[in-house]
Amino acid sequence: MNRGAVAALAAGVGFVLAGTAAAQDASQKEFWKAPFGGSWTATFALATDYSYRGISQTQRQIAIQPAFTYETPTISETVPVSAYVGAWGSNVYFSNTNPTVAEIDLVTGLRAKALDDKLTFDLGYIRYNYLGGPSNLFQDFNEFGLVVGYNFGVAQLQGAVRYSPNFFGNSGIAWYKSGQLTVPLSFIKLNENVSFKLFGTLGNQYVERFTNYGIGNNNYWDWQVGLGVWLWGVDLSVAYVDTNLDSNTCAATMNCDARAIFTISKTF
Repeated sequence: MNRGAVAALAAGVGFVLAGTAAAQDASQKEFWKAPFGGSWTATFALATDYSYRGISQTQRQIAIQPAFTYETPTISETVPVSAYVGAWGSNVYFSNTNPTVAEIDLVTGLRAKALDDKLTFDLGYIRYNYLGGPSNLFQDFNEFGLVVGYNFGVAQLQGAVRYSPNFFGNSGIAWYKSGQLTVPLSFIKLNENVSFKLFGTLGNQYVERFTNYGIGNNNYWDWQVGLGVWLWGVDLSVAYVDTNLDSNTCAATMNCDARAIFTISKTF
């Protein structure tokens, strides 16, 4: 596996970016009407780096990331389950020897809510596709995930478990377990068009054939802490991102080193 491959590990899953926790509350989102009583949303983001699970996918360069999702209405008030399909994309830059130019993720799954929508479940599937990359790198892969969240009011807690039967670069079975804490700073009240949040995440990635994957251990940790601002319909965030991998265990690159990432996004 070449050095560019390590930059792509765990790419794209679930649209998790450094600024995701800064997203506005559901009541502030815009939903466009769609066929069959459903709704769809579209998001456009610009980030100073595409970092997923702590590792840069763009050699610490700018990333442009569009996304859209269609979601059905819930089955009924007594069965608050909906289905969704969507796509997410980003430019990528793995190395001078890897011609891959973009990642396109196709997603689908089921969402459920309980306890006055405070408790949420998301059971999903993601197909990762890499455009421009040679087939002998085995970059495309599948992943399944379960995300459970609870809104305590003063804070929101989310946990996720993701599994791939054969991860990026033919690296075998992979598991990713993560937790995220988001704390709305509701005491900062400027007006109804401005809100603030603190967020932090901690994750652990296990890869069976880690040498194929391009890292020096079969598992590693990643984390981030940041501040998000919802400002007149635009999401802004800054996050400190890091891993416990050094250049020796990150294919002799700086893609796993600590850095600050700035993100601006808009949901339509």
